[in-house]
Order: sequence, then structure tokens, then C-alpha cells
Amino acid sequence: MVDRTLNYILEKQYFKTLVSGRTDAMVSAENAAFELFLKAPIEDFDAFFELFNHNLPQDIRALSIREVDDKFNIIQHSKVKEYIYMFAFGGKFHPFCAPILTTILDDLDVELMKQGAKLFEGEHYFKNYCYKPTDNGIYNRTILSCELVENTKYTANFFPEQSYMLRVKGKGFMRNQIRLMMGTLIELGQGKRTLEDIEASLKEDYTGHIYYIAPASGLILNNIAFE
Repeated sequence: MVDRTLNYILEKQYFKTLVSGRTDAMVSAENAAFELFLKAPIEDFDAFFELFNHNLPQDIRALSIREVDDKFNIIQHSKVKEYIYMFAFGGKFHPFCAPILTTILDDLDVELMKQGAKLFEGEHYFKNYCYKPTDNGIYNRTILSCELVENTKYTANFFPEQSYMLRVKGKGFMRNQIRLMMGTLIELGQGKRTLEDIEASLKEDYTGHIYYIAPASGLILNNIAFE
């Protein structure tokens, strides 16, 4: 939809876009970024930004625009991404919650899940948290922070009284990594896994299986910061 809008407002002039990273279907984004390449410079940034925002579909809103030099590449440039995963448990909640909040019908041990989330912090071997990994992937990755906290960010009169979010920050994530981490924490909260299981799963000699991918609808790309 972004390219379609650009094609319209640029009146079919040549352009190319690069996005900072892909997300799965049904994943939301509070903040995302793309790089726009043009043959001719934009003469009036304010006017262009206003026209772009005016023509974007209702579920997309541009927040800012800035010029970069030819050394910048949005894919290769160092960046830190923060994802959050929204969930609640113990009941069937209002259907309007479904796009951004995963519902777990079982009761969960949230305090134990908080301990489990902290185990992901630091440098670990995350091959078990990559969907369909290959033999030549780079699986030693660093999680800068990982915490499970009560949700105070998103509120609505149809939300459950109490909801939670997993907040994860790092420089690079693999396919379904956050959802596999969240799935493991849900199983921990259900009593199907232990803290020792999670510690073992982050080592190269792990022989178990990480298979529960939490639903996409709870995942939100919260922020991207370029360094």
C-alpha cells in the first residue's frame, strides 16, 4: 500500500523503496521505516509529507521524514528493534482485542514467566528459536533486554482488566524468533516446561524441541532506532 500511494503522488515517476525488515502476516507495527530512492530530490519536504500522509490508507500513518546520504542503507545500517507481545489469560475476552492481544484460556504462572523471560537476555545460541533453520545460519545472537511486564501501554474499555506484554530488544531477530520465545514462556507458565528447559534450549547441544509458535496477532514491532 505504501508503494501504491507513492506511485500515485509521484505521478508514476521512478522510485524504489527498501524496508527495514519484514513482519509476518497479522503482526502490527507501532513504528516501522522504509528508505525511498528517487532520481530527483524532493523540493518541499513538508508538502510531500503532508500529501503522502493524506493519501495513505487509514491503517497507516507516516510519523516523520528525513534525508539521508548515499552511504545509508536501511537494511545494512546498524539498528535496534524493540518488539512487544501482548497477551492475557484465564478467560475468553472481547473479540475486538483479537488483532493485538493473544488470549490464553489456561491460567498462567506469570511470576515464573517473568523469570523465564530474563533467561533470554545476553548472548545465546538461538537456533532452536528460528523457524526452519538452515545449517549455515548465524545463531549466536544477543538479546539486549527481555522482560515480561503488565500492560499499561494499550488500554480500551473492551480490554480485560489485566493484560501483559513481553518486551524484547535486540539488533537482529530470526524468523518467528519472538513468537517461539513467547510460546516457550506460555508453556512455562502452563507448567509444561521448566526454567532449566529454557536454559538448556539456548545451548548448541540441546536435543529437545521448541515447537509452539505463539499466534502472530499478539506481536507488535514497537520501535526501530538507527545507530
